[in-house]
Amino acid sequence: MTKARALQPTEVELQMLRTLWELGPSTARAIHVRLNADKRTNYSTTVKMLSVMLDKGLVKRNEKASPHIYRPALTRATAGKRMLSDLIEKVYDGAAMSLVLQALASTAATKQELDEVRRMLDQMEGKES
Repeated sequence: MTKARALQPTEVELQMLRTLWELGPSTARAIHVRLNADKRTNYSTTVKMLSVMLDKGLVKRNEKASPHIYRPALTRATAGKRMLSDLIEKVYDGAAMSLVLQALASTAATKQELDEVRRMLDQMEGKES
């Protein structure tokens, strides 16, 4: 198992990371309050999940603060890149273009999104020439 794959967050861990990305560094209690509003979780479950995430390297904890303050160990962009890379490998056999084509074919893109795709393609072609 690769290190990136080992660090893939579960759905619950991803929800906790989203909470931290939105709130910023937070106590277990603050994280629990946010999660409890959506999922009706127990406080002890939140604390246990934070401990697991700490062991996996998904969060960091300020031991000097009382109560402890947790913060995400990776940015939303980094998590997205890891998860996307994993999806490309698992589903599309490493062919990123297949994912792009599938994404474009499966939803109706807005004019702004298509313009952005064209801009990115133009930029990529400029780099290759």
